[in-house]
Amino acid sequence: MVTPLTEEQLLEVAGRYWRTDEQYYLRQERSPKAERLEALWEQELPKMGRWNAFLETLERLLPGFEMGDGTAPTTAPCLRCIAYPPDDGTVPLVRWAVIGCVSILAPVYAIYAVRKKREHGGWRSPEAHFDPLPDSLILPAQVMGSAIEAEFGAGLLPWEMAHRPVPLFVEWKAPPETTLFHALFTASPEVIP
Repeated sequence: MVTPLTEEQLLEVAGRYWRTDEQYYLRQERSPKAERLEALWEQELPKMGRWNAFLETLERLLPGFEMGDGTAPTTAPCLRCIAYPPDDGTVPLVRWAVIGCVSILAPVYAIYAVRKKREHGGWRSPEAHFDPLPDSLILPAQVMGSAIEAEFGAGLLPWEMAHRPVPLFVEWKAPPETTLFHALFTASPEVIP
């Protein structure tokens, strides 16, 4: 495991890829920082075989869970895995999933949950839940975290750091709503397949 970075160091890293002003926010052209993120993804994409093998490992570690990949190359700076709990045969009104994010910007990861409600024949109204997780998701979250640490050597980003506001424009998030989590992982944590 690598030495954990401080909040200031993580903000400095994120600042290499996200702007502090709105100059490019609504433009068609890409900013140099956006081009830097795209170039980083070009380096990461050839390594996706390792990520796919990791997802297969998670399937073995979480029997019965349906595994998915929520990675969105070039838009969000992380790899995301999704674990849906086993289907118990009922038609639930709410469906939960555990999400693990591994940042490509810094050696950190985060685990959270998403809850979707059954509405109008489909799953709607997704909500991200960070801490605490529902009791039924604690064990799968621990398994996922241990697997991420073992495979990628990343450290868990503490929620008190993750939720600190940062002066960066990340995707469509703008200060003061933007957090370190958004800058290192995704501006839309609730959006999953």
